[in-house]
Amino acid sequence: MEPTNQKFLERVVSQKALQMGSSFPCQICVVGFLCGVCLTSLFLAVLTSVGTFGFTGISFSSLSMGNSPLNSSSEIINAITSSDYQSKVKETARWVDLKGREPESDDDERVSLLTEAWGALLAVREPEESEFSKRFGLSKSSLPNTPHLENCKLSAQVNKRLDTRSGSGRFPPWTTWKGSLNMYPATETDENLRSFKDQPVSDGAYPPWIVGSDEENYPLTRKVQSDIWKHQHPVNCHDPNIKFIVADWEKLPGFGIGAQLAGMAGLLAIAINEKRVLVTGYFNRADHDGCKGINCNNLLLVENFLGTGRTVLTITAMLYFALWIIASRGSWSCYFFLETSQECRDRAFELITNKEAWEKGTIKGKDSYKSKEIWTAKVPRVWGDPWSYLQPTTDINGSLIAVHHKMDRRWWRAQAVRYLMRFQTEYTCGLLNVARHAAFGKEAAKMVLASIDRDWPKVITNQPKSEIEEFVWSNHRPWVPRPLLSMHVRMGDKACEMKVVKFEEYMELAHRIQMHFPHLKNVWLSTEMQEVIDKTRSYPHWNFYYTNVTRQVGNVSMATYEASLGRKTSTNYPLVNFLMAVESDFFIGALGSTWCFLIDGMRNTGGKVMAGYLSVNKDRFW
Repeated sequence: MEPTNQKFLERVVSQKALQMGSSFPCQICVVGFLCGVCLTSLFLAVLTSVGTFGFTGISFSSLSMGNSPLNSSSEIINAITSSDYQSKVKETARWVDLKGREPESDDDERVSLLTEAWGALLAVREPEESEFSKRFGLSKSSLPNTPHLENCKLSAQVNKRLDTRSGSGRFPPWTTWKGSLNMYPATETDENLRSFKDQPVSDGAYPPWIVGSDEENYPLTRKVQSDIWKHQHPVNCHDPNIKFIVADWEKLPGFGIGAQLAGMAGLLAIAINEKRVLVTGYFNRADHDGCKGINCNNLLLVENFLGTGRTVLTITAMLYFALWIIASRGSWSCYFFLETSQECRDRAFELITNKEAWEKGTIKGKDSYKSKEIWTAKVPRVWGDPWSYLQPTTDINGSLIAVHHKMDRRWWRAQAVRYLMRFQTEYTCGLLNVARHAAFGKEAAKMVLASIDRDWPKVITNQPKSEIEEFVWSNHRPWVPRPLLSMHVRMGDKACEMKVVKFEEYMELAHRIQMHFPHLKNVWLSTEMQEVIDKTRSYPHWNFYYTNVTRQVGNVSMATYEASLGRKTSTNYPLVNFLMAVESDFFIGALGSTWCFLIDGMRNTGGKVMAGYLSVNKDRFW
């Protein structure tokens, strides 16, 4: 049966094209558009006689998308929204020195000065040179390099090049120059180098977001990631043979980020099986002040839709559309690069206003599939069954798990989540910078000061940055104290889904690792329970690092706990913990937790297979 105009309209307005822009002209466009809607509503009304129709989060709730120059190395990092950096950084994370030792040298004052000076430049409103000089008694250019912070702006620029086809549809330069070397000036002037860079990428090329060899990742990871990227980035998105799935991220109450990722992994599987390009829509967890902006392209889309004359809209529908425009700031692109090109997104959102495209199946939405089809989506068989030869590196109760009932799902979700999180945005990079500085900044300052003139800052030697520093060494990951063990302790209401164990059992597993790697003493701890944090005092020979947010006291639901933190904090700090776990040398968690399940998948597609995984329980579906 042909759908009614009203049903079609509801379907259209439910698809939220949400990539955000924050330009002033865009805001003017929004105001103008809304004024137009109001005037039109009033005019139609006259013609048709239509009637009018608990807790406070601390840590990352203060983060925003601001960028600020760092120092003489020209590093630029995202920052926290605060005029007083010191108070916020202390609220963000804490290095717990359980030994409680007193300062041992006269260098402590220099360490504090350098740590605070670095931190001041993390603020969204970077202090002016005069203000900085007055506050710290030195210039910005006199600050040494920051080993624990990433140049977020440069990383985003490099990654954009590696995630975008050229104007002629050529593949990104995956196999030529790594990271910043792709921007090395000599490659633009030397004909031989430029010719080499322009050569097509071979079938054997693998994407730059994969670390390590095939043996250090899940089977076929490099090929699968390359194929997914090609699938999601067709050369011509306007090819009439290209079909789409446009779907919002799951937003039912009680669904955590892990469940949202698992659901989107199912939709990506459906898209590959049906040869469709997946386009994500509204991501409710990005609908907060840190992810600001309105996409002017969405306004043009709506204006074109209203101007077609093919669909008669009621006043209510027009206002609904206007409200949709205002609310469309929540997008995955706040945290990670989008799943497809902007060209394909524009084409997909153009098609959602086309009734014929829905009828022909050129475009589908989430409501085109049953819930079970999404959550238990058939794993793509394009690559055979590589999950049948997963290496047994997961330890449960002292034994390696070689075979279980959901090996295919475990392999696929790892691939899907790795693709969706392949490149971080400047905002996410900035969250990690703030977290690392709050946790490791003091240690980093001690290392740096031990390698420069002892009379700093009285004696300052500024040296120009060499090319090897700018184009080669800049590609190294930020420093963290290693080896680093990440531990995710999940308790609370999770007891209704899996077996939960006490913190002491997690520490028993940590001791097992330490027996084999005796130099291990650093733990990045993530947990929602305050009692877990309190128990760390019983382990004075370990260094625990953790974000300092309000945690649960007693047993409340995760939904209630997240609501108490607020949307920004309840999204930002888990993602920081997630990414820190992915980068850590070892990981201890609970496979019965979807969050731990996905962390394991990201590690196994990030060169960490041979690090193993110690779990306090098994997945409840195995």
